[in-house]
Amino acid sequence: QLQLVESGGGLVQPGGSLRLSCAASGFTLDYYAIGWFRQAPGKEREGVSCISSSGGRTNYADSVKGRFTISRDNNKDTVYLQMNSLKPEDTAIYYCAADSYYYCSGVVKYWGQGTQVTVSS
Repeated sequence: QLQLVESGGGLVQPGGSLRLSCAASGFTLDYYAIGWFRQAPGKEREGVSCISSSGGRTNYADSVKGRFTISRDNNKDTVYLQMNSLKPEDTAIYYCAADSYYYCSGVVKYWGQGTQVTVSS
């Protein structure tokens, strides 16, 4: 069964940090660009960040630039999202997704099940 599995979510205070991980089961992530998306209660799902298959290209939503860093370790078949200086408005379910291409096209081939991130004091 082909699936993506996120981990690393949780409850953190404002200003804190979390690192999310995205691992694949049943296939390898090497050939895919990987994106992180999030969906807050009552809002539409939005793109947060994306990394090309080689790791050479990344992009970020304006709301997270300078605070979040996406990276990947193809030897471990894992993609990470390091989130620093977290704000209450970052509270959402975070999803990783495999793009249909090696570059960030936004056309998602596989979705993960999501991990909850809550930023609150």
